[in-house]
Amino acid sequence: MALDYRRVLADLRDETADLTSVLAALEASDWSRPTPAEGWSVQDQVNHLAYFDDAARLAIADPGTFEAAAAELAAGPPDFSHALVVAHRHLAPADSLAWFRTARVAFLDLAARTEPSTRLPWYGVRMSLSSSVTARIMETWAHGQDVADAVGVERVPTARLRHVCHLGVVTRGFSYASSGLDVPEVDVRVELTAPDGSTWAWGPESAAQRVTGPALDFCLVVTQRRHVLDTRLSTVGEDAAEWMSLAQAFAGVRGSGRPRGQT
Repeated sequence: MALDYRRVLADLRDETADLTSVLAALEASDWSRPTPAEGWSVQDQVNHLAYFDDAARLAIADPGTFEAAAAELAAGPPDFSHALVVAHRHLAPADSLAWFRTARVAFLDLAARTEPSTRLPWYGVRMSLSSSVTARIMETWAHGQDVADAVGVERVPTARLRHVCHLGVVTRGFSYASSGLDVPEVDVRVELTAPDGSTWAWGPESAAQRVTGPALDFCLVVTQRRHVLDTRLSTVGEDAAEWMSLAQAFAGVRGSGRPRGQT
């Protein structure tokens, strides 16, 4: 197993531990608090993570069964993620937390025993196992942000944000496709200030169009947890600005994003 893949697995474990510590400290009544995602409570966010951890494990263990289940979901409501959380609202908060813990451990255990280059099915796309683990980091961080916003917890940015930033960059084409648009044939340079003050960069240095600012803000925008105008991101060029207005680092139906001024 490559060292960098072990690091990705460790980062998912650490991101999981951070969110679990927040959840474990909540009162039962906190689980019904509304989050910034319209119509979703804290418990809905946790159930969502648990369901898709189970799905990610199944994609490794039995790709054929996963694909059949994914096709069944695709034949239902367009926003099947919301339909799934509604279907699990009968659970008690303790059961949701136990489900998330169990599903995450099962996914991590199987992922650690599987070749990271293994190609896996997902919802409308295929990806390597390494990318699947990275996507679980992004999902955990993004839905964890919804939980943190709902219960008033301030999270300390970590180097794990690099995974979210990377997904935000490499999904530029998907973001346009999800909006029914063609990807502009122009390079965009992304330069972000990491939590430790260093710089993370993607794209050619010579690119005229740019996105710059704090890595945290970039993560909030590409996961649609903040409106770009409520962040300290700066763009140079019309295509760079357009990308930030429709960025989507996650698979599935494009959401409307956060309205300006909502945290």
